[in-house]
Amino acid sequence: MLEHFDQQLFLFINSLNSPFFDVVMHTISGKLIWVPLYLSILIYLGITYKRKFLIILIFIILAATLSDQSSVLIKNIFQRLRPCNDPALKGLVHLVNGECGGLLGFVSSHATNSFDVALLSLLFIKKRWYSISIIAWALVIGYSRVYLGVHYPGDVLCGSILGAFIGWSMYQLYVLTDNIILKDKPYFNSASNHPSIPQKRDLSTGIKDT
Repeated sequence: MLEHFDQQLFLFINSLNSPFFDVVMHTISGKLIWVPLYLSILIYLGITYKRKFLIILIFIILAATLSDQSSVLIKNIFQRLRPCNDPALKGLVHLVNGECGGLLGFVSSHATNSFDVALLSLLFIKKRWYSISIIAWALVIGYSRVYLGVHYPGDVLCGSILGAFIGWSMYQLYVLTDNIILKDKPYFNSASNHPSIPQKRDLSTGIKDT
């Protein structure tokens, strides 16, 4: 039942195509195009958190590694074909530039990685405009994967949830590290450094309206 609905929703979204959006979605789904965004986030965090940035960078690397590798592991466990590889949809999929990617599609690594970046970065940056923008960015990345015919909506939805959970979890681990280890280290808590993360009793962090 759910699989049938997923297929029908995929066919509907995938059918809403045009030559213009083929180019747009293919570009959006690329990896190198977003390198300036990632660098901008890292530079902002470096300026904001100063000496704590190297510790934050460790958690960012851990999150990125876990996000990428866990999505690949889940693909190998569930063995769900991408729609562009599914014999049941042969001739029905709008595929851009003939690019299907790998054989398996559940979960979407693009969705997992983009939502990991979105959740982890917005929790550190804590600005409403940024939070809205980065979530919108991650949603568009996910949509592009369905548009391009390489993932079912369910692949993207589950990948998004996985990535958001990983990003949130890594932030909570950083909060624990900050409260248990870094707060007692003068090097990380000089007057010029960024204010400490909220104390251990309150792990959930709100987003400031700036």
